This record gives sequence, structure tokens and C-alpha cells, in this order.
Amino acid sequence: MSEATHDYSKTKKTYAKVGIALGVCTCITVALGLYPPFDVGPPGPTPGDFVIGLAVATTKASLVALIFMHLNHERGLIYKLLLFTCVFALGLMALTLFSDLDGIVEQYDTNKTTGGWMLNERPE
Repeated sequence: MSEATHDYSKTKKTYAKVGIALGVCTCITVALGLYPPFDVGPPGPTPGDFVIGLAVATTKASLVALIFMHLNHERGLIYKLLLFTCVFALGLMALTLFSDLDGIVEQYDTNKTTGGWMLNERPE
């Protein structure tokens, strides 16, 4: 029987490069969270901080999925399923954000409708 020989040196180099990139992205994430000079805007969490954090996390997840999970060699159906999953997840996030615009919550606020008697003792 003939043995198939594979050259794994290229694969090892790719894995090493991706590992280094993941380590750098992790250091960036830690630096953004801990060190004030890397904080975007005023102190504390701001939308800019969330955007940068999600961008770094998306980069890391993409590297892991494409290289370590070998999705960069898959057929088109996998990419269609991933696209559907991403669109569905973004839709769920949008619905969550749109819930803040719901006016019904203000209409039935306990303090406004009952004068607070449901939260405290009943007035006599």
C-alpha cells in the first residue's frame, strides 16, 4: 500500500499565525477594558467601546471558524446557512432594541397610575 504524504509545514505556519493573531486580539480586548487611555469617549462603557469590542470579537470568531473549523474550504451551502443565522441573530437583536421604543410601558407605570400606593402602604 502506498502511503500518502502530506506537507503539514504550511498548515502549522497558518495555525501559528492565527494563534498569534488571536493572542494579539485578546491583548487588545484586555487593553480596551482595563486601561483608560484606550477608552473611547467619557469614562465608562459607551457605544464606541461596544463597537470596538464587538469588532475585535467578530474578528476572533471569524478566524476560529474559518481556520480552526476549516470553514474556508466548505461549499456554498454552509455559507448560506451561516448568512441566514447571522441575519436571524441581527433580527433578534433589533427586536430587543426596538422594545425600548414601546410606549405601553409608560402608560402603565405603577407610580403614575396609582400614586405609588401599590409600592408603599395603602393610604388611609
